[in-house]
Amino acid sequence: MKKECIAMLLAGGQGSRLYVLTSDVAKPAVPFGGKYRIIDFPLSNCINSGIDTVGVLTQYRPLELNSYIGSGQPWDLDGSDGGVHILPPYQGAKGGTWYKGTANAIYQNIGFIDLYEPEYVVILSGDHIYKMDYSDMLERHKAAGAACTISVMEVPWAEASRFGIMAVDGDDMITEFAEKPKEPKSNLASMGIYVFSWQALRKYLTEDEADPNSENDFGKNVIPTMLNSGERMAAYRFDGYWKDVGTLDSLWDANMDMLSPASGLDLTDESWPIYARSVNAPPAFLGAEAKVTHSAVNRGSDVEGTVENSVLFTNVTVGRGAKVSYSVLLPGTVVEEGATVEYAILGGSGCRVGKGCQVGGTPTGKPGWGLTILAPGCELPDKKEIRPGVMLGSNGEEVSR
Repeated sequence: MKKECIAMLLAGGQGSRLYVLTSDVAKPAVPFGGKYRIIDFPLSNCINSGIDTVGVLTQYRPLELNSYIGSGQPWDLDGSDGGVHILPPYQGAKGGTWYKGTANAIYQNIGFIDLYEPEYVVILSGDHIYKMDYSDMLERHKAAGAACTISVMEVPWAEASRFGIMAVDGDDMITEFAEKPKEPKSNLASMGIYVFSWQALRKYLTEDEADPNSENDFGKNVIPTMLNSGERMAAYRFDGYWKDVGTLDSLWDANMDMLSPASGLDLTDESWPIYARSVNAPPAFLGAEAKVTHSAVNRGSDVEGTVENSVLFTNVTVGRGAKVSYSVLLPGTVVEEGATVEYAILGGSGCRVGKGCQVGGTPTGKPGWGLTILAPGCELPDKKEIRPGVMLGSNGEEVSR
């Protein structure tokens, strides 16, 4: 069934920099913003952009992610002539391996892509929070006559060495590309969002797979090879909100951004909805003594205490006299009477803060200060004090980072 453009979504990452939050789930399945998962953003972008065929490449801890995506119905990606398809590594007649890198993951699914005979393939990551019209990027790709178009944005110079960095000419055609350079020549960073002309990409993937010295990675291998081979490579400038939520700090930052429309992350914009699988829970209940300011409180939650500048997911409990501020409480978290939670991410299911506990605290400005993190299943006894920057596993033991 021929399609002009399909999307391939790389969602197999372990998310090791999210530590205890991804011990049992893939990073794209991590909850975000009170009622979403990270993967809701690229899936919603696809259907809003008119792309109705998406392959989701899974690998690490895929069960919850697979269950969440299901048939694709929440994102209107359950059509009979396309839809969303889960693509784990598989054993073929000639053997099989885990996905060795981003390029190898796409290479292993050449057969799936060929089913749709696309002219163009959009490659996406499953760990970014943003809203983007991929059809605009595709138009840029066509107009430039490019083999590859890379979505880019300017980043602070101090952060440039964390990204793939490119130099462009006066027409925004890419002239140089360096993956995470120690001394970047530019601050124009790759967002990890690509449009490829499929026949060109197919050729380079096949050649890359045959190279025993390749790491089979787009940024390290395929894109530099295409550029060195003289392929036309275009930059597509993006100036909207975008955040890679691959670290605990960036995940917390993005949740806080959602509470502030000035950040550019407006999830109430009906012209570009972010779809999510709905949760079967009653409306949130606010008790007579509850005080909620500048916060998101979602279905099934029971708040008797004070909540400030925080994001509460579904089925969260905040007891009488408890105070939660500048924190993210994942689904099912319980904060009992009189407890205080500040600048923390609490891991949800089975996570319980006992009566009178003190978890986290206001930033001190001291080196090494960080968020306080409790894993799913972590239970604190009454009156326990957890200092700022500490991370506890599900057994309550401290975890280094």
